[in-house]
Amino acid sequence: MPAATSVGDNYNKLLEQCEAQELEAPGGIATPQVYGQLLALYLLHNDMNNARYLWKRIPQALKTANLELGAIWAVGQHIWQRDFPGIYTTIAAYQWSESIQPIMDALREATRQRAFGLVAQAYTSIMADDFAAFVGCPVDEAVQGVVNQGWQADPSTRMVMPKKPDPPPVSLIPNEQQLARLTDYVAFLEN
Repeated sequence: MPAATSVGDNYNKLLEQCEAQELEAPGGIATPQVYGQLLALYLLHNDMNNARYLWKRIPQALKTANLELGAIWAVGQHIWQRDFPGIYTTIAAYQWSESIQPIMDALREATRQRAFGLVAQAYTSIMADDFAAFVGCPVDEAVQGVVNQGWQADPSTRMVMPKKPDPPPVSLIPNEQQLARLTDYVAFLEN
C-alpha cells in the first residue's frame, strides 16, 4: 500500500486559480477545462457541497458538449454514494485529458487512503476480497500493503485484521481554565 498522500499546495493553488477564473470569466461562463479542473479539485478535497453546486451552475450546453465533465461528475456521484469500488472503476474507465489526469490520479490515491483509514476504524476483521475492492487494488497487492502497514493477514481464512489507529490525543483543560469557562457561562445565563 503506498504511503499516505496529502492534498498538495499545488492543488490548493490550482483550486484558487480555477475559482478566480470562474468568477472572472466573461459572461459568467468559464471554459469546460476550468469547470473540469474545478470539479475534479473539489472531489479531490472531498468538498461535495461545492462540487454539487458547481455541477448545478455549469450550463447544460457545456455539460452536453463536454463528455469529460459528465465523467468527472460520475466519479462524484460514486463518492456521494460512498461506492468505493465504483469510484475506482469510473476513474479507470475514462481517458482523461492532460489537465485532469493528475488530479484524478491524486483523487484515486486520496480515496484509497480514506478507505484504508475507514477500514482501520470500522473493522476488526474483513475478507481480503472485500478489502481489496474497498481500496481499489488487486487482492495480493492489498494484502501485501496491509502487512507492510503492520496489519495481520491470515492466508488460510483470507481475512485481514486491521491495526487500530492510535486515538487522537485528549487535550485536558486545566482546572483554572475550566472554572473560568464555567463562570463565564453562568454569568452569561444570569444576564
